[in-house]
Amino acid sequence: MTGSILQHPATTTLRIPVRGPFDLDKSIRFLTDFPPACRADAAAEPGTLRFAFPAEAGWEHVGAAVRQRSPGSIEVEVFAEEGLAVEVGAQVRRILSVDVDGVGFAKIGAADPVVRRLQQAHPGLRPVLFHSPYEAACWAILSHRARMSQAATVKRRLAEEFGRPVDVGGKVLRSFPAPDVLAGPEAGRGLPAVKAERLRAVANAAKDGLLDAAYLRAMRVPDALRWLQRLPGIGPFSAQLILIRGAGHPDVFPSGEPRLQEAMRAAYDLPLAPPEELEELSAVWRPFRSWVAFALRNTGEFRTRGIGGSMTA
Repeated sequence: MTGSILQHPATTTLRIPVRGPFDLDKSIRFLTDFPPACRADAAAEPGTLRFAFPAEAGWEHVGAAVRQRSPGSIEVEVFAEEGLAVEVGAQVRRILSVDVDGVGFAKIGAADPVVRRLQQAHPGLRPVLFHSPYEAACWAILSHRARMSQAATVKRRLAEEFGRPVDVGGKVLRSFPAPDVLAGPEAGRGLPAVKAERLRAVANAAKDGLLDAAYLRAMRVPDALRWLQRLPGIGPFSAQLILIRGAGHPDVFPSGEPRLQEAMRAAYDLPLAPPEELEELSAVWRPFRSWVAFALRNTGEFRTRGIGGSMTA
């Protein structure tokens, strides 16, 4: 079903400047522990992060190898058909959140001691995104009322059966199915009928350009969230996921995340604070609310022992 290994005869190397602190190794470590990415192998090659994904510019399967040669830049080796290198490089920039000028992020720490401690404990950590809003929307459908491990298994199976193996500089990685394949009748086999139908709707929306990352980020946040909720099965929580972790909007407060709320209550010593108060508190994080929320929710301290009083000291 997936065809032979896709090998691109030509490669292009791009040097991409990065504004503000960024540490590729932290992105790699995050991916190894993030079940939706299905990338337990991400740290197999120290200093290099390899991707395979459908490029939003036409949905061709492509590959990229990312290395950080200096604090202020990354090197992206693109494995794609001639003419796609710039678009693939731009997608990689968004996936790693280096398309955002992070210089001002330090100012948030100067104004908020919780954020300052996060920045000191995890310098250079930025959100790592799904490859596209399309893939984020597919994850939202697959993970609805399912354990994360179960949804990750289904996502991996879809890639193995309907995606494409891509040779990324000598390492073969599975690319997630392109929208035209996922929109077909075969891809939904074995899934609950409602999820199969919703995946097809997401795939068709992506084919029609309705999940374009640049378009979503150019909209006002409330408008983008309403737009996304027009998709079957996409409610407020999933719409925020797609906008934040798919399109890479840096300044959205994920108000529907209970784990983030727990982390904030612990970090700010506000055990009884209602969600509305927490959202008001996050105003000091602007224009990096998505980034701070990502750090709070995903740092090792919170995953293993909770964010406690030491974070506010």
